[in-house]
Amino acid sequence: MSSDPHPQSRNSIASGEPATGLGEFDLGYYGWRVVLAACFGVMAGFGSLFVYTFAVFVKPLGAEFGWSREAVSRGFGLAAVTLGVVSPLLGRWIDRFGPRRIILPCMTVFGCAIASLALLRSELWQLYLTCIVLGLVGNGAAHLAYSRSISTWFQRRLGTALAFVMVGAGLGAMILPVVAQTIISRSGWRAAYASLGGLALLLGLPLSWRYVRERGPIRHQSRPVVHSGMTWQQGLRSFVFWIIVAVLCVSSISMNGAITQMSALLTDRGITAGDAALCASMLGGSSVLGRVGVGWLLDRFFGARVALAVSLITAGGIFLLARANSFPAGCLAAALIGVGAGGEAAITPYLLTRYFGLRAFSTLYGLTWTFYAFAAGIGPVILGRAFDATGSYAALLVALAAALALAAAMNLLLPNYPNSSAIDHP
Repeated sequence: MSSDPHPQSRNSIASGEPATGLGEFDLGYYGWRVVLAACFGVMAGFGSLFVYTFAVFVKPLGAEFGWSREAVSRGFGLAAVTLGVVSPLLGRWIDRFGPRRIILPCMTVFGCAIASLALLRSELWQLYLTCIVLGLVGNGAAHLAYSRSISTWFQRRLGTALAFVMVGAGLGAMILPVVAQTIISRSGWRAAYASLGGLALLLGLPLSWRYVRERGPIRHQSRPVVHSGMTWQQGLRSFVFWIIVAVLCVSSISMNGAITQMSALLTDRGITAGDAALCASMLGGSSVLGRVGVGWLLDRFFGARVALAVSLITAGGIFLLARANSFPAGCLAAALIGVGAGGEAAITPYLLTRYFGLRAFSTLYGLTWTFYAFAAGIGPVILGRAFDATGSYAALLVALAAALALAAAMNLLLPNYPNSSAIDHP
């Protein structure tokens, strides 16, 4: 029998955890502090603060400078394309230097860039240049960067932990547009941009600095922790990676196309603009529930089966939207699509950690972001073109729903997870 009365504490000290002897099923476990900090970081980051508030600034900027909506929206496109292009490189840096060294400078630049939009003048290049900067640092202030740190702290509850991080994006989608619109109405769009930039710096940065770190020896916290798993080159040679990417791309085209055209489609069919906005809120709310529910399922069932179910639910929502002629039908379609939008955010990083480990996790995750970003740009364009040509979204939405259902079946080709020696265990 060991004479040490606190062997767990000694082990936790060796691994860089606070000396509590707590595990990931305990609320006092340090990893949950990392989750909470990451949740608020994601809420104040690119995928939430910039993406979901952009729409409320389109009309004020156009009114101020005489810019067309297409010209203003082009700034969003530049940010999205830039983010997609640089994500693999950013992921490579996260794997090489650790998430903390990437998150802190990226969050700082991101917050300052958002605030600097308050100083815009009539030259469009200022908007475009700032949006490019936001795209360059965007995934360093989003769940791409935070997911690696979370994955080092959790094994058996990884799905739940990732889901709670993604809840930050869902909360941001529900809260931040309202906050931005309220400030615009009371104080103008310049004050709104300055406030949002301050929010990113005051909410995301301090918590990330204080709590976000990889699990590893304390004496080596200034260096990235070395993890096991495949290299990114080995990952790219794996058919598993390309199945994940293929399903993700079809889902991105279908889901983002449906989301961006939902309000226009519903109002075209006689549903009031207010009720269409309520459908959009329903989508945001169900995405939060989808993130939490899918995280719970991932910790209890084989991830590929969960991914199959989520994709089929999304396909069902898109099919219902194609035929929605009433407010209840629109709400149901939005709720199902929201479940898919929320669940997908947790599924991709979860599957990557299970199949490829943490050695090149952020690089591979960054590559999936590249494919996702370009696919997301295709959906709205082809649906808009279909409407211009036929006066209806219905036929293409049905086709996209069918394509997503077929792509979902590809999850059945995913093998069992590698044995424990092939992946990292916290």
